[in-house]
Amino acid sequence: MSLVDNVVNILPKTVRDLVLRHNELIKFAIVGGTTFIIDSGIFYILKLTVLAPKPITAKIISGVVAVIASYILNREWSFKGRGGRERHHEALLFFVVSGIGVALSMLPLWVSSYVFQLRTPHVSLTVENIADFVSAFIIGNLLQMAFRYWTMKRWVFPDEIEALVGEFEDLYEEEQQLGHS
Repeated sequence: MSLVDNVVNILPKTVRDLVLRHNELIKFAIVGGTTFIIDSGIFYILKLTVLAPKPITAKIISGVVAVIASYILNREWSFKGRGGRERHHEALLFFVVSGIGVALSMLPLWVSSYVFQLRTPHVSLTVENIADFVSAFIIGNLLQMAFRYWTMKRWVFPDEIEALVGEFEDLYEEEQQLGHS
C-alpha cells in the first residue's frame, strides 16, 4: 500500500469519498503544484540573472521546462488510468494544449509589463517583481490550469482504460455467444 493510500484511508469517510471521486483532479493539482515550483524557480533564476531585461523570454523558458515535467507526471500518475491514443499522438496533443496554456499564462504578464508599464524605471523593482508574480503565477496559472485540466480530460487523455477493457470484454462475450471465434 502506498503512502497516498495510507493517507486516504485515515480520512473521515465523507472526505475519503470526496477524494476518491475527484482523485484525478487532486493528482492534477499536485502535479500543478510541483510544476509551479519548477516554473517559478527557473523563471526567477533567469529573470534575476541572465534574462533580467527579458521577463517574457524567461517565462517562456521556465514554462517549457515545466510543461515537459508536467507531461511526464500527468501521463504516469494523474491520468494513468486513461489512454486510448498512441503515445506520439497523445504527446503531440499534450504539448499543443500546453503551448496554448503557456500563452495563456504569459498573457497577464504581458499586459502587466507592457500595457500597465509595471517595469522599472516606471515602478520600483519590488513593485515590478510583485506584479510579475501576481500576473504570471497567480492569474496566468489559474487561467492555464482551468484550460489544461478541461482539455486534458476531454482530448489528450480521453478514455478510461478500464471502460475500454470492459467494452472489449463485452464484445468478446457477444462474439463467443454468436459462435464466432
